[in-house]
Amino acid sequence: MLDIKLIRENPELVKENIRKKFQDGKLALVDKVLELDRRNRAIKTEVEQLRAKRNAASKRIGALMGQGKRDEAEAVKKEVALDGDRITELTAEQGKVDEEILNAMMVIPNIIDASVPIGKDDSENVEVERFGEPKVPDFEIPYHTEIMEKLGGLDLDSARRVAGNGFYYLTGPVALLHSAILTYARNFMVKRGFTYCVPPFMIRSNVVSGVMSFAEMDSMMYKIEGEDLFLIGTSEHSMIGKFIDQILPEDTLPLTLTSYSPCFRKEKGAHGVEERGVYRIHQFEKQEMIVICKPEESMHWFNQLWKNTVDFFRSMEIPVRTLECCSGDLADLKVKSLDVEAWSPRQKKYFEVGSCSTLGDAQARRLKIRVNGKDGKKYFAHTLNNTVVAPPRMLIAFLENHLRADGSVNIPEVLRPYCGFDTIEPMK
Repeated sequence: MLDIKLIRENPELVKENIRKKFQDGKLALVDKVLELDRRNRAIKTEVEQLRAKRNAASKRIGALMGQGKRDEAEAVKKEVALDGDRITELTAEQGKVDEEILNAMMVIPNIIDASVPIGKDDSENVEVERFGEPKVPDFEIPYHTEIMEKLGGLDLDSARRVAGNGFYYLTGPVALLHSAILTYARNFMVKRGFTYCVPPFMIRSNVVSGVMSFAEMDSMMYKIEGEDLFLIGTSEHSMIGKFIDQILPEDTLPLTLTSYSPCFRKEKGAHGVEERGVYRIHQFEKQEMIVICKPEESMHWFNQLWKNTVDFFRSMEIPVRTLECCSGDLADLKVKSLDVEAWSPRQKKYFEVGSCSTLGDAQARRLKIRVNGKDGKKYFAHTLNNTVVAPPRMLIAFLENHLRADGSVNIPEVLRPYCGFDTIEPMK
């Protein structure tokens, strides 16, 4: 959410940002906010004048009563009563205007960074850099569900009977590999100085609206019927929510946290053949990284975060690339976003395995997360998040890149202490 002062003082900048995001339907919201803001300030001015008048009248009433001028005092009392009614009326109107302003402000997109490429959708995202040599073996690589099933590690049919489409059972060595990767990811981030957390897996609606846009909420979040609770789509939601309504001492920043959680997502919409199996699912587990920092440090941490993911995947010998998200592909709260994509030897292309984002002060402004500066002045913190790893999707890249011609899977050196084995053999 933007600072209303920015809209008030530079509405054309806000409108140009909306155009860059190809959301021209929201241009009228800027003028609406300006009009409501003018009315809001007019109400406040009138209320202040009426209260000042009422205070002066109260003193006058006392003086008149002291002089025995009861009739004059009663006339002034009636005038005060009318002013009181007007104040009540204006206060009610102000509440409605404030709500209208907030609703409009929650929909106006955040100002994107100047470095973000301009484009309508994800087809115009820009490749930045590749890490590792993408290879295609001289044998055919099966679809990932077939690989997992031959290893005795996946049961989709049972999951459909129990929960429907979009769920899975991981079993045996694949399930052990899944857990090993998450444990390795946790330790990887702790060694990089991040504090490990396990957060609540449900959050209240005020936290949901604080960390994401309404469009994201509708497409992602599962609501708990009869309660003010939602299942989290990522631990970023509850980790940022941890600091709602808090004033953080400046000398405690940056806060660098890495959190584990299951994640639950509706995943609305039709998906292609490559998104079957365990690629796009309603339930998965993830290791996340979150940073809360001073505004001038946010771009430094943005670059540190995506590099952590690249280093993590490269440590497991998986080729990756980074992809700069264009303006039209950015969620409304994001200032800048970089996807990390892993190489798929079967598809002969890269696919997303993580997303790094800086949101400026948008989440902090919505959740009232402030910093108490050394000079005593308070300001909104900047928030960032990035995926360390999100199996089981990550397993697709892992299994394809480490599959051997005989159907077995090699386990890289760094994972062997966590797995307890160096190879997964296919079932006989």
